[in-house]
Amino acid sequence: MKTHILAATVVAAAMAGINPAHAGEPAEAPGIRNGAAPKQEIRLERVTPEYWRVTLDNPPFNLFGPETIPQLNSVITQMERDSHVKVVVFQSAVPGFFLTHYDFVPPLSATTDIPPGVTGLPALPDILVRLSRAPVVSIVSIRGRTTGVGGELSLASDMRFASREKAVISQWEIGGGLVPGGGPMARMPRLIGRGRALEMLLTGEDISGDLAERYGYVNRALPDAELDPFVDAMARRIAGFDKQAIAAIKRLVDIPTLPSDIEIAAEWGAFLDSAHRPQAQQSIKRLMEMGLQTKPDVEKRLPYYTGTLAQ
Repeated sequence: MKTHILAATVVAAAMAGINPAHAGEPAEAPGIRNGAAPKQEIRLERVTPEYWRVTLDNPPFNLFGPETIPQLNSVITQMERDSHVKVVVFQSAVPGFFLTHYDFVPPLSATTDIPPGVTGLPALPDILVRLSRAPVVSIVSIRGRTTGVGGELSLASDMRFASREKAVISQWEIGGGLVPGGGPMARMPRLIGRGRALEMLLTGEDISGDLAERYGYVNRALPDAELDPFVDAMARRIAGFDKQAIAAIKRLVDIPTLPSDIEIAAEWGAFLDSAHRPQAQQSIKRLMEMGLQTKPDVEKRLPYYTGTLAQ
């Protein structure tokens, strides 16, 4: 298994004392073997048996790390196994952030201990592939910064809706000398076209909710005050329909639109190759020194700070 290389990339830049524990209702997450109770970063609410909400709650920046993986895996596993659920909405409880990049602080062992998933892919790509293929409709409600794994979760979901005023979307990795590993090169061109996908992937720049709608990245951008009611109404409408019909329609749409596991595996391999390079290690170290994961301005204006590295 190669997932350990991610942590190895940034071990020289690792900083202690970041991300204090935050209480919340757990999305049952077996498999964390560090001897301490895991910080609960994901809450699963069964609004009705057919309609669930998943709330991402890892302040201050909604980083995604080794502790998040088994929690998200638990949610996807429950979606796959539950005979009643038809639609799941992903949302954030952290102001200004939907879901952002990988957490570069945890020790190496925190990632090396995570086994490959049921598809045979490493843990994160496995989770995202299974989310796309689950016989359940997945919807993301994007409010705040969405980058790195946040963009990859959004692309792997079935539908995306964004706050016109507050959504900020990117794939930041090029700015750190990295190749994204969670499938955006395979998924994004199918969604928004080759040129626009290359624009986002090769610049690492932010796009707003309005531009994301024009590009086709999100289904719709709505005024922020209307986002939650709109998504809730859509989810409730879908939840009222026949599950077998929903699953069959989704399965048939998946055939011409989803990338193969080979494509996803190739991206993960390219990410690992990029993570070996000294330039990426130096870039992440420099960003950590600037305040990545500690200073709100760095997280909110990540394209600006990665641009200073290029200069």
